[in-house]
Amino acid sequence: MSETTNTNEEKKPSLNGRRALPPSNSNDEENEVPEMEAFGLIPRGFNPKDYLRVVNVHMFKEPHEINKQQHHTDKYYSPKLIVRRGQPFQIQIDFNRPYKPETDQFWLEYLIGRYPQQNKGTYIPVLVGDVLKPGEWGAQITHKENNSIRLSIMSSATCIVGKFRLYVAIWTPFGILRTPRNSTTDTYILFNPWCQQDAVYLDDEKEREEYVLNDVGVVFHGHINDIKLRSWSYGQFEENILDACLFLMDKAELELSGRGNPVKICRVASAVINSRDDNGVLAGSWDNTYTYGVAPSAWTGSVDILLEYYSSKQPVRYGQCWVFAGVFNTFLRCLGIPARLVTNYYSAHDNNANLQLDFFLDDEGKLDTKLTKDSVWNYHCWNEAWMTRPDLPVGFGGWQVVDGTPQETSDGMYRCGPASVQAIKHGHVCFQFDAPFVYAEVNGDIVYSRREKNGTQVIEKIDTTHIGQLIVTKEIGGDGMMEITEEYKFQEGSEEERLALETAVMYGVKKQTTQDNTYQPQTDVDMDFQVQKAVLGSDFKVTITFRNKSHNYYTATTYLSGNIVFYTGVTKNEFKKHSFSAKLEPSSSRTFDVVIKSSEYLSELLDQASFHFFVTARINETGKILALQKATVLEIPTLRIKTQGEMVAGKEMSVTVEFTNPLKQTLENVTLRLEGPGVLRTMKKEFRQIPMNSTLIWEVKCIPKRPGLRKLIASLNCDVLRHVYGELNVQIQKP
Repeated sequence: MSETTNTNEEKKPSLNGRRALPPSNSNDEENEVPEMEAFGLIPRGFNPKDYLRVVNVHMFKEPHEINKQQHHTDKYYSPKLIVRRGQPFQIQIDFNRPYKPETDQFWLEYLIGRYPQQNKGTYIPVLVGDVLKPGEWGAQITHKENNSIRLSIMSSATCIVGKFRLYVAIWTPFGILRTPRNSTTDTYILFNPWCQQDAVYLDDEKEREEYVLNDVGVVFHGHINDIKLRSWSYGQFEENILDACLFLMDKAELELSGRGNPVKICRVASAVINSRDDNGVLAGSWDNTYTYGVAPSAWTGSVDILLEYYSSKQPVRYGQCWVFAGVFNTFLRCLGIPARLVTNYYSAHDNNANLQLDFFLDDEGKLDTKLTKDSVWNYHCWNEAWMTRPDLPVGFGGWQVVDGTPQETSDGMYRCGPASVQAIKHGHVCFQFDAPFVYAEVNGDIVYSRREKNGTQVIEKIDTTHIGQLIVTKEIGGDGMMEITEEYKFQEGSEEERLALETAVMYGVKKQTTQDNTYQPQTDVDMDFQVQKAVLGSDFKVTITFRNKSHNYYTATTYLSGNIVFYTGVTKNEFKKHSFSAKLEPSSSRTFDVVIKSSEYLSELLDQASFHFFVTARINETGKILALQKATVLEIPTLRIKTQGEMVAGKEMSVTVEFTNPLKQTLENVTLRLEGPGVLRTMKKEFRQIPMNSTLIWEVKCIPKRPGLRKLIASLNCDVLRHVYGELNVQIQKP
């Protein structure tokens, strides 16, 4: 096959001395395949028309036909045949005369890329035989009628995932005759979680429906004591999304022969999802300025992002962790790899991988922002992909962490994973890829240390339970929350947890030991504080409680610092400072209220309405310090979505989005977005102004494409108000 004549010589890539062929890493490029491949000199009387000739090939590629039904690919909005590997599919070949097996000989050829080679799996000749072997390439005639034959074709359960070109080849004594290039017979082959021999096999039908076939998901965000959720449209079946996902592998220059391996695909995809170092899909921005782009909170799904990247080939602006994770999830589900989006509350970004987040206090007990480099994200989203790990010892297959958010480099690029969740739980962080970083995200300790006037560092407090308190994902078959913390870690404080930590340390996760003599906390006074739940734009209070368990009188010099933070835990500025002295009677409790006025925070507010409060108290009699930090999120108003009239596939329907401005100011340059997979393509509308307390109403007409339970998702965005969402489940009837 590789000897084919190359007509455009000047376009040939330069070869180096090590390879006979250039690297084959584009699914998009093709070679020219000769329609007549002569064995030698052709005699004068030879007429190809005397031999068996293919008149037509039927692919049975309509959504209601057998192939897409049996292969669970009927939802893909694509006119071409899409099948899953390791499972038989049907085609029909019409010849110019009845097929005679005694004398006629034909076979099928599947080709991918520009330099098809049999040993690379990029040129696949499929011969017709008597039986189909499970999980191996083969074809079998199931039906003969007049000039037509029906074939059942089995693909290998490990074959390359991508778009193949199909040729039918017929043997004649003088050479091979082939069907001309015909793009309508192109066949997409995807991963197959329904096939036991496939590396992504998942044995539970409910899980396959959720993690492969569900095109809408839920992102959990907000804060551990105030969990917020919003829907995200993955849209993996929408028009051109499959091609866009295959393009990502071309962009990452993943060799075609490696595209049957989900471990390799996840590794390169986690790099190409972000734009750092490879001009990938999404540019991240965490600084609250989103000029010349879309604010991360405005996106309602992955489709717009992937299609914009596929057409412009330039990074799309802007993403934050849940946007990277949403797009990554679309990519994985689209190719057939079971995937879910996961949120870790209080996620450590430990920039020196010592399993310890160092918070430095100055001599008054205030946080020293210049020295403190580590940060605790209110939450961080990543993905889990399901696959076997033949590259690791037995027992580390199953869910793997993959993360497309650019945090730290791995092997020189911004990428993370796949890291086995099981290995992280047991502390076996020696197994590739990036397990130590993920281990620290869910297991770090927070160490508060204070610099004395003479320069010595004194450890004031160690908090071993703050990080990775709650890890969640969407429940199967519903919009609720499923806790998966115990998949990542043993019970806090248990013997197994200590053992896993010692294992991780043994495998080289650095953990600095803290000398016992320097760290003796004040044990006879407890301090805690609570932040009142509040709606954006209203006043609220912080209540600080001291409990003196000793028989001594104490006075505590107390300092409250209120900070506006990015959800990554990075402080923008301090908007509230409040100091007071607390007199603590023996064996008693006292509470103190600090009022936070809306005028103090509104002008400074960021995207996610996140606050971070530090309370530090010095017990004057002993010189010991009590320190505590908590994050909180304001309640953000929501959008209301309504529908009018009947909702039938193929008929026009009407959708209304309503919003009331709750702030004591006019909102300017407001953008609304509305989308719903299978119901309507993303629509956008701009509003110049929404005065305070006034209500905006936007009506949209659309024609739903598919019947069934669908979801409408809307977002509102402007400079002072972001993360405003609304959603509605709609039942679209069959016509």
